[in-house]
Formats: sequence, C-alpha cells, structure tokens
Amino acid sequence: MTPVPPNALPDLARTHLQAVAAFFDSPVSELTAPARSYRRLLADYYNLIIPADASVLEIGCGDAELLARLHAARKTGVDLSAVQLARARARLPEATFVQQAGEELDLPGTYDFIIISDTLNFAADVEQLLARLHSVATPQTRLVVNFHNNLWHPLFRLATALGLQSRQPQNSWLSRHDIAGLLTLAGWEPIKTQARILWPVRTPLLAPLCNRLLAPLVPWACCSHFTIARPRPQPLAPAPSVSVVIPARNEAGNIEAAVRRTPAMGAWTELIFVEGNSTDHTWAEIQRVRTAYPNLRIKTLQQSGRGKGNAVRDAFAVAEGDILMILDADLTMPPEELPKFFAAVASGQAEFANGSRLVYPMEKEAMQFLNMVANHCFGHAFSWLLGQRLKDTLCGTKVLRRDRYLRIAANRAYFGEFDPFGDFDLLFGADKLGLKIVDIPIRYRERTYGSTNIQRWKHGWLLLRMVVFAARKLRFV
Repeated sequence: MTPVPPNALPDLARTHLQAVAAFFDSPVSELTAPARSYRRLLADYYNLIIPADASVLEIGCGDAELLARLHAARKTGVDLSAVQLARARARLPEATFVQQAGEELDLPGTYDFIIISDTLNFAADVEQLLARLHSVATPQTRLVVNFHNNLWHPLFRLATALGLQSRQPQNSWLSRHDIAGLLTLAGWEPIKTQARILWPVRTPLLAPLCNRLLAPLVPWACCSHFTIARPRPQPLAPAPSVSVVIPARNEAGNIEAAVRRTPAMGAWTELIFVEGNSTDHTWAEIQRVRTAYPNLRIKTLQQSGRGKGNAVRDAFAVAEGDILMILDADLTMPPEELPKFFAAVASGQAEFANGSRLVYPMEKEAMQFLNMVANHCFGHAFSWLLGQRLKDTLCGTKVLRRDRYLRIAANRAYFGEFDPFGDFDLLFGADKLGLKIVDIPIRYRERTYGSTNIQRWKHGWLLLRMVVFAARKLRFV
C-alpha cells in the first residue's frame, strides 16, 4: 500500500478541517460529565484489547481523556486543536502530542496499536486518513476504530439539545459497512466488529447490568461498535522455517508414520515429539525413530506436567521454526495436509490457521455422532464469543507464527492456566491480540492405532465450563 502524500488534500476538505479545528478550540467543545463517563467506559474496552506493554497512537485524541486511561506503555496523540492539545499535555505530560490532521499524518516510528475513537466521522477524507496510517504501521499493527451505532443518532441529537452532550461540528454518520468498505479501499483488512455499551453512563447497578449482561445479547441495540483491522497481508520473505509439534501419549504405532508422512515445508522443517505419561513403549519408539532418521531434524522431550496443553507449551519453548504447527500423533488429521496450513500463514492470509474437520465427508468411524453435535455447538459458541467465524474449535491442528505465539504466551496471565487441552488457550489468546483466524478444511480419518485419550462426558463438561469462563472474559465484561 503506497501512503497518500501529505499536503494532498483538496481545498474543500482543508476548509472542513479548519472548521472542525476552530470548533474544538472553542469553549463549547468541552466534554460534559456524561460524555466523560462514556469515555471511561470506552477505556475499559480498549484496555481489554491493548496489552500494557504496547505503544499506542490515537488520532483525534482531543484533551486525552481516553488516552490517559489506557494502560499502554507508550502513548502518542494527534489532534487538530491547539487548545485541546494544551489540555492533553497538562493531563498526560509523559505522552507525546502533535498538532496535525490525520489526513496529513507525518510522524517518525511505528506503533503496535492505532486507535480512532468516535472521531472518524469528522475526517475530511476518511479513505485518505486511513491510508496515511500505513506510514506508522507494521504488519503486526492493529487499527481499532470505535464509532456510534446509527440507530442512536436521534438519541445523541436529543442529548445535545438537552445539554447532556457537547455540541458537535458537522460530521458524517458512517455505518459499520461504510467503515469496512473504506478500510478495504485504504489497504486495511477488517478482522472483526463487535458491539459494546448499551447504557453509556456509569450508573450504579444499571450500567453493569446493561453493559456486562445485556449488551452481548442485543448487539444491534448497543451504541458503540468496535472494528479491529490489520494492514493488508503480505507474504513472508524469505521462506519461513517450520516446527511441527507432535504430542504423543500411547501412540507408539504412529510415530514412524508421522515422520515418513510429514512433508518438508519452507526453508527447513523440524519435528518435535513430546511424550507424556504413556503406558506403552511410545518414548522408546520415539528414540528409535530419531536414530533411524539421522538426516531429519527431530527433537524429543518428555513433558513437564500433564495434558496436551502442557506438552504443546513445552515443545513451543524449544521450537526454532518461524511457523509453529501442532499435529496430533493419532494422524486422524493427515500430515500430508499440513502444506495447506503453511501456505495460509506464510502468505499472510491467516495469522492463526485452525483445522476444520466438519466440512468434508469423514470416514465412518472417525467421529461419533454425539461428538460431531458437540463440535458444531462449540463452533457456533466460539464464533459468537470471538466475533470471527470458526466451524471446528476442537481440531488438534493449529498453526501460527512463532512471534505471534510469544505474544500470546506473554499475555497468558489474562486467562491463566485454565486449559489442559491447549486449543482454547491458543484461540482465546489469538483473539485477544486481534489475530486473523482462518479455518482450513481437512479430511478427517479413522484412527489406525490405539484408542482416543478423550473422555467424552468428563472432558465435554470441562469444555463447557471453559466456554462459560471465556464468555466472562471476552463478552460479558
């Protein structure tokens, strides 16, 4: 994406910006108490999205009412109004503030997060503003835009007439579809949009009831939409290397087949076998196979605890590849399909590739009927929880870049060590960081050796509890 050069605005757009700046320099632009209360609510949601160690740029920061409440490590604000920026510097002296129009943004450095909070409607040229943001973005940058639901337009006009909200300059009323289209035109890829805030004033009892419990159930009625976007993806260069992690418990009969059937990918491919608490000769077989294939990169270890989640984390800690893959040792997900996952992540189309067993017809004994029903239910629940389409959350094959995984691990404290399987831990962490999750359909096969380690009712109940836990952390907040 080639950034739009600064000072390229037509005269009419520049006149609009001057009018907006003059308005915000006037006393009537000061926030009312309800408006400040609303800003505090917005800050609560932004702090769910933005890690404490991140750098943040806010376009249209005003007097830094919102920016001051963010937990980010480095903060920069850009605004047209000299008066508002003077207030911002007094409020937040450790931050950096620059008087500029977003359409003519010219700043050094890059940022982890760029936010535009309720000010995109004042832009003279929204597409040009969004295009200029690429000059301070990296492929990992996330753009977060929040804007009012058009359904609330009459209510905001009434609040202004009653003096509950400060008078606004002439502005657009962009819908979520308008913003998604403009983001795409400007070289950004929208990842998800979620509705928040049903009651925009911090009222005891009423605000928590409406915003925490009711808002996720009636998103069409919420007053604010949050859209998260990333720069349009570019292929990784040079060709990335790959680490394939194979957790193995009582899978002795599948170890050599996993080595023979896993294709070479990228610059080089390493296999990492993680044995844990087997009652057969799986560990001895892993050692034998590593010796039998000296020309391949094979690492072996025994997990430090119990559960697949612990095994995967132990293996990821020693992995050296740029792309990390999980392959279940039962080989019900054919290793020959791993290049599909590699292509999706290496091309940048996916930042988290998730296997989906529920698209293609599967072999007769591959999955029992009740398990299939449960998988469909969990898929619908997670699509609602994460705001991204997921058909099969419990497929063991998940693929992501190592640098993305390290960010998930660094922010794991938000959810804690709650997931013995590891699937939800990765999905929740990826969603919290705003990663693009893409389903990769696979042809699911019958197990040819051993028996499943999954206990349907016991583990099903545990998975249901984890969904409720995730709902509290991601939606009912």
